[in-house]
Amino acid sequence: MMLSEFSLIAIKNVQRRKLRAFLTIIVIIISIAAIFILISVSFGLQKAIEEQFRMLGSDKFFIQPRANLGPPGSSNLQAILTRDDTKVVEKVSGVKKVAEMIISPSKIEFKSEIRFANVIGLNLETAKIYFETGLAGIDQGRLLDKNDKGLVLVGSYYKEAKFFTKPMLVGDKFLIKDKEFRVKGILKPIGNPVDDKKIYMPEEDFRTLFNIPDRIDALMIQVESGSNLNQIASNVEKKLTSSRGQTEKTRDFLVQTPEELLSGFGTVLNVITAFLIGVAAISLLVGAIGIANTMFTSVLERTKEIGIMKAVGAKNSTILALFVIESGLLGIIGGIIGVILGIGATKIIEYIALSALGSSLLKIEFPIYLIVGCIAFAFLTGAISGAWPAWRATKIKPVEALRYE
Repeated sequence: MMLSEFSLIAIKNVQRRKLRAFLTIIVIIISIAAIFILISVSFGLQKAIEEQFRMLGSDKFFIQPRANLGPPGSSNLQAILTRDDTKVVEKVSGVKKVAEMIISPSKIEFKSEIRFANVIGLNLETAKIYFETGLAGIDQGRLLDKNDKGLVLVGSYYKEAKFFTKPMLVGDKFLIKDKEFRVKGILKPIGNPVDDKKIYMPEEDFRTLFNIPDRIDALMIQVESGSNLNQIASNVEKKLTSSRGQTEKTRDFLVQTPEELLSGFGTVLNVITAFLIGVAAISLLVGAIGIANTMFTSVLERTKEIGIMKAVGAKNSTILALFVIESGLLGIIGGIIGVILGIGATKIIEYIALSALGSSLLKIEFPIYLIVGCIAFAFLTGAISGAWPAWRATKIKPVEALRYE
């Protein structure tokens, strides 16, 4: 018998037992859909993260205190960077510019409404390299000049009335920590709520407002064109370690290149994804057991049929192939339906992230090899699950099978 004939017989057998087949493959459907969704979301997040770091360019790296890896602007830091550290970094060969950033959460009041958001203080003489990264681009108004005072830039959420109930426009005045500031510019949407709610102000205004005379929460370093970024980052790390009187073991700051940051995010994302897929795989195992149970029942019900097939000359390999293909068919049907449900679910997730959460960072990715892989995996799961019952079918003796009622 040819493979096509085996497949037709398997399809007919599944059609005769529609309800049982559906109940058998429903766990496969759920498992494949879950695996497909998790991997698709993981691919989407990975691509979004890579895109964000690509925007930074290949000539910038970052320094921040190790204790400042938690909420920005935390007041209970054990280690801080200062302007003295900035001076040390500026003197390292190959360093072109150093941009300082200070961050603090603050009360924001606009037209009698009160909210809380992160405020960032920027050294306006070097802030240009921050805006060059694409982390913040002007949409309306103008960027801050080095002589500006009492002026700020606000994220896109303010203009779009996603933060306050009324839109904030260029020229509007509002209160930050009970002090009045005027909007000089509104930034383009970045794609996530945290960044699109930020407010940027001149460093001196920030230090006066929050009474932070010297602390720096992060440094963005731009290297000279054509320089080896990793080598300069290593030299900066050594110089800063020495100037702070520390050693490699006691170092309380972190130097990170875009590649290191991307690698760190990717590792965390892969661990989380692997864990969740492991959970989904347990469901797939349950589905495989269901298919095996169904095939054992099918072998029992068709004992006489198997005896007749053997009596007319069917080989054991033919019997084995029939049952393996039938169980594989259950798996592939579950896989196809699971992938279809997975595609629909991922699109819903993407829509919710965009409309409800206001984030365009989560763009679902499901390449063709993921679709084919999930369906193939479901088929193999079904085929392997039916292998043992199929082998048992080949061991049935024709004489005993023909007597079976």
